[in-house]
Amino acid sequence: MQRWLEQYWYSDNASFWRLFAVFPSFLLATLVRFRRFLYQTGLVSSWRSPVPVIVVGNVTVGGTGKTPLVIWLAEQLQAKGYSPGIISRGYGGAATQITEVTKDTSAALVGDEPLLMAMRTSCPVWIGKKRPAVIRSLLKAHPQCDVIISDDGLQHYALKRDFEIVMVDGVRRYGNGAMLPFGPMREPASRVIEADALVVNGGDSDMSEGEYLMRLNGEIFHTLNDMTHTAIAKDFEAKQIHAVAGIGNPARFFNQLRQLGLTFVEHAFPDHHPFSLADLQINGAEVILMTEKDAVKCSKFALKNIWVLPVQAHIELGLENKVVERINSFYGR
Repeated sequence: MQRWLEQYWYSDNASFWRLFAVFPSFLLATLVRFRRFLYQTGLVSSWRSPVPVIVVGNVTVGGTGKTPLVIWLAEQLQAKGYSPGIISRGYGGAATQITEVTKDTSAALVGDEPLLMAMRTSCPVWIGKKRPAVIRSLLKAHPQCDVIISDDGLQHYALKRDFEIVMVDGVRRYGNGAMLPFGPMREPASRVIEADALVVNGGDSDMSEGEYLMRLNGEIFHTLNDMTHTAIAKDFEAKQIHAVAGIGNPARFFNQLRQLGLTFVEHAFPDHHPFSLADLQINGAEVILMTEKDAVKCSKFALKNIWVLPVQAHIELGLENKVVERINSFYGR
């Protein structure tokens, strides 16, 4: 069902069903705008954090690369002397209460993305459904934090924010432009104009003012449970390779592997898929390649043929300075 919907959302071919979706999509967009209006005018209250809040979100469903961007932003702020904390909803995890995420926390409890952020950064990472309450708990436990990065939550208007970064896939963009469930849009595309920055993950390198191109770089693999055991794509030549991906946009990972010169069999799973041993016992697979996000859920499997490709976000110069300016403005500097 998910794959059928995505094919429909991102298809270039006009159809009867797309025409049928015009009116309900317009109605849903109007309701979304009205909800935002209620918060903007104060008719519905929202909470102001005692430290600045940077929201990294998107106006579409599916993977746009928020997690690598959050990691990159946390590293940039740390390098400039700030002490960021990270909050997330914890999608895919079983936790029902506000929970701190550490490197040893189970992905089944807190979700794959929060665990990956905890492993890749030295920042406090907390999850919970109500973001204001999550921030209060984080700051109580880590009072040194002077800025909060919210992984997703663009539509969580109960939390005031000081800087909004909207992410979009550079290839798929906004698909057919229709609202859910007729298209991939959580909010109308016009919402992007109201954000402070738009980060485009891949695709065309011709950016307009206020837009920043992001590339995900990575070419060194490591085995599932030993980061010191590394390899490059050439080391897999003449081997039977299978690639698995349980992320929002598996095609991005597969395309990255092809750019490294690899030929393989694709295995796409739903986003946040809870991998089992059976998923990875693939007949004839000498090498299985996967993303970091999937790997954090598979560390319990002692399979020596699984290799992980870490990626680092590279973003055009200027975005981090714009964020820092807003943080300094918050503190009156």
